[in-house]
Amino acid sequence: MSHFFTDNTAAFIHELEPESFSAAGGGSDSVRVHVTTNAGALNREQDLGLVKDISALIAEAATAPSLTERTWVTLTEAVPGGWGIGGHAYTNEEIVRTARKLLGKE
Repeated sequence: MSHFFTDNTAAFIHELEPESFSAAGGGSDSVRVHVTTNAGALNREQDLGLVKDISALIAEAATAPSLTERTWVTLTEAVPGGWGIGGHAYTNEEIVRTARKLLGKE
């Protein structure tokens, strides 16, 4: 359980051929990023910073500065019981309690 968060934090990259997807306007030159957190984990300032940082990292990795403008980041909060880790569906309160315990703050 010592790696409770790091073992459950990941990035998945799905690279698609340009002709395999399209925005409503017909373009296929964008990046979509989906981030899920437990409910209430981020405040507005953190939302803004996360989106800015992720967009910048993607543009840097692609060596395409204009990609920042074509990166869409969706932030989603998991519903209570929406984190299934180690065979248990954690509520938001259980995630916070577990984090505090692991960090020695409980």
